Amino acid sequence: MDLQLTGKRAIVTGGSKGIGLAVARGLSVEGVDVVIAARSAEPLEAAARAVAAETGGRVIPVPTDTGVDEQVRALVDRAVDELGGIDILVNSAATPWSAGKPADWAATSDDLVRREVEIKVLGYLRAARAVAPHMISQSWGRIINISGLGARQANSIAQTIRNVSVSALTKNLADELGPHGINVTVVHPGRTRTERLTDRLAKKSAETGVPMEELEAELATNSLRRIIDASEVADVVTFLASPRSIAINGDAVAAGGGIPGPVFY
Repeated sequence: MDLQLTGKRAIVTGGSKGIGLAVARGLSVEGVDVVIAARSAEPLEAAARAVAAETGGRVIPVPTDTGVDEQVRALVDRAVDELGGIDILVNSAATPWSAGKPADWAATSDDLVRREVEIKVLGYLRAARAVAPHMISQSWGRIINISGLGARQANSIAQTIRNVSVSALTKNLADELGPHGINVTVVHPGRTRTERLTDRLAKKSAETGVPMEELEAELATNSLRRIIDASEVADVVTFLASPRSIAINGDAVAAGGGIPGPVFY
């Protein structure tokens, strides 16, 4: 299938590693010019060089803290100046969720929830708000928000709040921007093989002597009984970023290999 992405222009936040980096690579392979953003300049620039070398595409690193509105607006201005416009926004910048964070109501402080919402919800809104006028002016665009299956599981108050909030943001944006030719969707990854997971398992393997393959298999509780790779999540996002995805708007696409048991509709 020709995804009709050649020549499109994209911003990917959280693009220096993990799912964001995989998405930037996936888009670049399809002929998209990509601006990647993250807070730390050095790893961001290294990621841009690596993707460009691999795909032969144009990849521009722009250090950005999506918690700061001025920086988000500067990111979009830079992307428009460099690329001539913006067709695609993938919001993937978020603080990683870890098992060590408080989960119960007594330990969930106001500040914890604020921190989670600041980047993953308000940061996504800031980026969408900055790109929307450019997409409206050309009557076409795609905004894909990376959330997580924490939206469908009550494992942690703060984690669930931030992920459900991204879904709510997505639906509101989709209804408002849809008449302008802009599709907005949310992707819910589950546990995903990223550099962070691989490093954690490598450390545990070195400490315990248990092979990494066995440690990963213990974590594979989805219906497929295997960990989904970041590149496989990126395949879903790349399709949603394309003109071929016109029929999907305002909805969530789960990309975690299936949650056994519950029926979602």
